[in-house]
Amino acid sequence: MAAVARLRSVVVDCPDPRELAVFYAAVGGGVPEEEDPDWVVLQIPAGPRLAFQRAEGHTPPDWPRADHGSQQFHLDFDAGGTWEEVDAAEEKVLALGARVLDREDYETKDFRVYADPAGHPFCLCRIEQP
Repeated sequence: MAAVARLRSVVVDCPDPRELAVFYAAVGGGVPEEEDPDWVVLQIPAGPRLAFQRAEGHTPPDWPRADHGSQQFHLDFDAGGTWEEVDAAEEKVLALGARVLDREDYETKDFRVYADPAGHPFCLCRIEQP
C-alpha cells in the first residue's frame, strides 16, 4: 500500500522544551535546534526527529496504571547487546535526571523502564547483535 504521507516528527508535550531536548540529545545524540522557547527540535542521528513543545499545565502519564488504560507513548533506546552496556547506560540516564519506573523482573526482561525529567516513560533495551 502506498503511504499517504511521511512521518516528520514525534512531538512531545512538556513543561520545558529546551530542558527535555537537551536530555534526549544526551541519551540519543544530536543537537537541539531551538526555533522558539516553546518549540525545540532534535534530530537523533540515524533515528527519529523529536520535537518538544511547551504545554502549560502538563501532567505526565502515571505508569503503569491499570485503571488508566494508556501510558500515552514511550521511546525505546538500544542500549547495547550486554547487560554491562545497559547498566552503564542506566547510570548515565539517571545522572541526566531520569528516574526508574520499574525494577521488577530485570533478570527476565530485555528492557528497563525509566521516566524522563518531564515524566514520560522510556526504555533502555538490550538488543543482542547478530
